Amino acid sequence: MKPNRWDDYYARRAREEKWLARSVYKLQEIDRKFKLIHRGDRILDLGCYPGSWSQYGLKKVGPKGEVVGIDTHAPQRLSAPGFRFIQADVLTLDVTWLSEEISLRHVVLSDLAPPTTGIRARDESRSLALGRRAMEAARTLLRPKGRFLCKVFEGEDLVCFEQELSTEFRNIKRFRPKATRKNSREVYLVGSGFGVQP
Repeated sequence: MKPNRWDDYYARRAREEKWLARSVYKLQEIDRKFKLIHRGDRILDLGCYPGSWSQYGLKKVGPKGEVVGIDTHAPQRLSAPGFRFIQADVLTLDVTWLSEEISLRHVVLSDLAPPTTGIRARDESRSLALGRRAMEAARTLLRPKGRFLCKVFEGEDLVCFEQELSTEFRNIKRFRPKATRKNSREVYLVGSGFGVQP
């Protein structure tokens, strides 16, 4: 039988530790380094399927916190009192409606990724479009001093996007977690101090 190239150390570890996906270890490392998620936080998780980021967020925020996840597909094995799922396409989601539907957030997370075509420039452009969409949601839904995490593909326009984010956040950091696959061009942008001028 041909080995499954996706079944790596982190995938096996996630199964053993009862996480819904290996991507949880990216968020966990980022959270430990940047103190992203706090007890009692209200989180918005964009592109939440298959649910490991929301699962991790629920564990961190505790019973007084809340996670709202948005995706076109519902996480099939995630059910908790502090979790609410909204089925929607982030690219067409009415952010104004969402702001009326849920309270302001302490943290906005985005692990959104486009279907890849293999055409580098196109994939980078689509990834940045999702990143900018996540930023639009954050601009409307983040509390003052809120925190933001966004996945994007590395490319020549990434610096411009970082500069855009730097007008909204006191600090912007680029980070590549250890659990990122070796051939992946994804990186994460971490924003803190929303609405606070440097």
